[in-house]
Amino acid sequence: MNVAAAVCLLIGATLALSAGVGLMRFRTTLDRMHAGTKPQVLGVLLVLLAMWLHRPTWSYAGPLLLVGISQVVTVSVAAYMVARAAYTRQSSDDDTELPSSDD
Repeated sequence: MNVAAAVCLLIGATLALSAGVGLMRFRTTLDRMHAGTKPQVLGVLLVLLAMWLHRPTWSYAGPLLLVGISQVVTVSVAAYMVARAAYTRQSSDDDTELPSSDD
């Protein structure tokens, strides 16, 4: 169980790190939105699974499940709101781009 927990923790941390890198590397709002939601949610869920595998009891499962469900719900709502705001501006190539390191 500890090996499975360690694997889940490492993969989850790697996905969370890739989400952060994607937020810095991508230039448009919609690209950043995908980078910040997809791998980040899976990374958090894998970390929560690793926590449960470390101590697989029902007293830990309840709060971890609650955190996982709230993470999925809040990130999807936030992504919808960001996409709606970008659509309302009529442009996904917004002027709030981060300066690239090439400039």
